[in-house]
Amino acid sequence: MNRREYNIAVEKHSSNLFGYVFSFLRNSEDSQDIVQDVFEKLWKNKKKVEVEKCKAWMFRTGHNTLINFAKRKQRTVYDTDMIPEQMNIDESFENQEIIDLALSLLPPLQKSIILLRDLEGYSYEEIGDILDLSDSQVKVYLYRARKKIKKQLGDLTKIQ
Repeated sequence: MNRREYNIAVEKHSSNLFGYVFSFLRNSEDSQDIVQDVFEKLWKNKKKVEVEKCKAWMFRTGHNTLINFAKRKQRTVYDTDMIPEQMNIDESFENQEIIDLALSLLPPLQKSIILLRDLEGYSYEEIGDILDLSDSQVKVYLYRARKKIKKQLGDLTKIQ
C-alpha cells in the first residue's frame, strides 16, 4: 500500500469506522483517539496490508483496540445477570437510551456484531473478515445477541 492508497482508504472508511467505534463507546473524544490509533497502525503496517483487505483490517484493528480500551477503562458491563432494577432506571428514558442500556449488557464480541450488522449494515461475510470469524459463527453470535437484547428489553418494560 502506497501513500495515495493509504489516503484513499482513510478517507473512504473513516466515517464508518468512527461510527462503529462511537456506537460502542458513546464518547466522541475516546472514539477519535481509537480511530487515530487505527490509522497510525495502518500506516505502520502499510507494506503488510493488502489494499483489497484494508477495510476488514481497519475494522478488525478497531475492534481489538476497542476491546483493549474497554478492559482498561472497565467501561463494559459483563454481568448479563444484572437485574435492571439495580441500575436505577428512570422512567423518562428515551428509546435510544433503553437500547444503549441493553447493548451495554452484551459481551464485547456480540455487541460488535450487532453494531456492525444492524447499525453499519455489513454482511455476514464482511463481519467475519473484520472479526476473524466464519459466517456461521457470526450468525450464531448475532442470534444470541438479539435474543439477549430482546430479553433485556422485555425485562426493562416490566419495570415501568
